[in-house]
Amino acid sequence: MVVEPGDRIHFLDWGGPLTTPERPTGDADPPAGDADPPAGDGERPGILLVHGLSNTAWIWAPVARRLRERRRVVAMDLRGHGLSDAPTEAYTPALLSEDVVAVAEGSGLLSGPGSRVVLIGHGFGAIVAAWAAEALAERCAALVLVDGGWEDLETATGMDTDEFLRGLDEPPEVMGSLAAFLADRAAFDPSTWDADQERAARATVVETHAGRVVPATRPHALEACVRAMFEYEPEAALAVVPAPVVALLANDDETGSRGRALAGASAVRDAGGLGPIRVVSFGRDGHNLMRYRPEAVTAVILEADGPG
Repeated sequence: MVVEPGDRIHFLDWGGPLTTPERPTGDADPPAGDADPPAGDGERPGILLVHGLSNTAWIWAPVARRLRERRRVVAMDLRGHGLSDAPTEAYTPALLSEDVVAVAEGSGLLSGPGSRVVLIGHGFGAIVAAWAAEALAERCAALVLVDGGWEDLETATGMDTDEFLRGLDEPPEVMGSLAAFLADRAAFDPSTWDADQERAARATVVETHAGRVVPATRPHALEACVRAMFEYEPEAALAVVPAPVVALLANDDETGSRGRALAGASAVRDAGGLGPIRVVSFGRDGHNLMRYRPEAVTAVILEADGPG
């Protein structure tokens, strides 16, 4: 789909329980004719999934395949990532959140008066989802933060923006070939490496004629997104989201600083009359909870806007 001022934002439509395609469709492959979008679980809100830094919509595949049995599900590529356009500028919180709102509307998740959507973001995507939840106001049924979105990044990492950016470079041997890159990603947890994980990993790199791979996320977009991420003020942002907020906490450090940051953001919301953040802890599981605990992540998302 095309958003102002003419940038193309790509998304995968995973369908829903009444019309579930064998494979998700993109915005370049809409259903024929003027058919209505796939229906969801009765009147329950549809779900929009937002990936994290240097990733794509495909990282959500293990969760999306499960969610679509109950709800209408869409996963988007943030600008500068995946198949979305990568303008040289325009990575502000306002524009990133506008892209999310545009996908929610353009995909049919928000199809009419009274319709609402559940927003889920992972890592940097949780920050973008929080910005979008504020913009959607009452049209956001719930906000789910998957291991991100509640921390001040400079405090949490002990780095400034430039130092953080330098740390994102992959070792040369990992980028030496597609086989080496995939082997590195598989080694994170061989027991969870499958076709979904390989598809998600392949979507994050481009193979050159020389056989090496380079990141698919454009360098200028990556830098701009990191700078936006470091400007994020979690307590201020989450204090103005009217919808219920659920946080999935993975791999808290030994000092418990991530949990304390989450408790602080929750206390600010509670003091403002919005209610605390519901926290689901995943102990020592890694950041990519969609890969390591897809069933549990799916269950939390389905209950985020209330039991049903």
